[in-house]
Amino acid sequence: MAVYDYDVIVIGSGPAGEGAAMSAAKKGRRVAVIEEQDLVGGNCTHKGTIPSKALRHSVKQIIEFNTNPMFREIGEPRWFSFPKVLTRAEKVISSQVVLRTNFYARNRVDVFFGSAEFEDNNTVLVRGTAKGDETLRARNIIIATGSRPYCPPDIDFKHPRIYNSDTILKLSHTPRTLIIYGAGVIGCEYASIFSGLGVKVDLIDNRDRLLSFLDGEISDALSYHLRNNSVKIRHNEEYEIVEGDGAGVILTLKSGKRIRADAFLWCNGRTGNTDGLGLEKIGLEANGRGQLEVDEHYRTGREGIYAAGDVMGWPSLASAALDQGRAAAADLLDAEDFRFINEVPTGIYTIPEISSIGKTEEELTRERVPYEVGQAFFKDTARAQISGEPVGMLKVLFHRETLEILGIHCFGDQASEIIHIGQAIMRQEGEANTIKYFINTTFNYPTMAEAYRVAAIAGLNRIANL
Repeated sequence: MAVYDYDVIVIGSGPAGEGAAMSAAKKGRRVAVIEEQDLVGGNCTHKGTIPSKALRHSVKQIIEFNTNPMFREIGEPRWFSFPKVLTRAEKVISSQVVLRTNFYARNRVDVFFGSAEFEDNNTVLVRGTAKGDETLRARNIIIATGSRPYCPPDIDFKHPRIYNSDTILKLSHTPRTLIIYGAGVIGCEYASIFSGLGVKVDLIDNRDRLLSFLDGEISDALSYHLRNNSVKIRHNEEYEIVEGDGAGVILTLKSGKRIRADAFLWCNGRTGNTDGLGLEKIGLEANGRGQLEVDEHYRTGREGIYAAGDVMGWPSLASAALDQGRAAAADLLDAEDFRFINEVPTGIYTIPEISSIGKTEEELTRERVPYEVGQAFFKDTARAQISGEPVGMLKVLFHRETLEILGIHCFGDQASEIIHIGQAIMRQEGEANTIKYFINTTFNYPTMAEAYRVAAIAGLNRIANL
């Protein structure tokens, strides 16, 4: 059996693994990456972020074509099947794989395709590579194996009409009706995607409002627009039985309700990919959801072994995972660019999309912080009127006395892009981080960015009128 020595071994080639590997390689270390799938990119590229967002973009274009009066002069509304829309996502995935494969090649990072298992703190056995089993040794190891959908054992996911958020990408038809169980980020995104394709969706939420971590006004806006697109939202419900038959799926809820649909999509929770790693051999133990506990330097309880990305839980975002991987590599190399990732913008790709950073109104109220609100509604901005995307708003929360920006919340087209302007200002120090920045800065016109100026004026007017 071949044995190879490296400075750093990274298990997983998703965002966290890629970030760690590239960072260590650019600092002159010899790096090996182990990837269980046949291609690099991890679940983010093949099953999660990239395919779902590519799907969303295609569906959004379909909605625009079918609802924009200008296109009615060209032809009648068109219906697109889910498999047809999925072909667009597959093209994006292929492009991403080529891009990322080149990253590893250019940086002289060795990639081993196979399953990883610890032998000891510094040794990893890679099973099933093209050359058979191989052994890798390194002083430092970073676990970046990501996560997968949590699948309760009492639901038959082998049934052809029962899916999770990974297997839904293999859907070969377009159901007329769909039950989505779980109204978290993934569930809400898929509710938008399928309702945009004309599917009648029942969205089952075991809480009393959608995405309760969001600002309440933003959450309410999402609920309104999902319902406006014929999504039936059922709050405070839990499943009792999920039964599949030849015609579809019947969901029985603990409240006694029974719902039938052509297909069922489970979107309730994720599990860290730690089973099979042989953690017991190195004295590590994952929690009930397969996640590893780390300190503020991404170190596990074993010296030289780090964890980053979804495998350690919060915030389970590709953007954060990439930075966490880079940070873990920086720490093990004693580099000066280490930082703990704790200011992460939320990006939710529903239709319309949502993005936020900082405190919500509810949090500021609980903490008794004197704050004020500046709002800009997209329907009143020229750029939104021109682009035909009038739905949404930008909300800026700021301290009444210091005018410091405390939180930014955006709902509408390009929300995940718009948020970064405010994020950049929030990161500044002193007077640069106040709502006055948006008053004293000239924005291009017409742009969506000028919503910050409109919101700032509205917020300052609230103070001036007291």
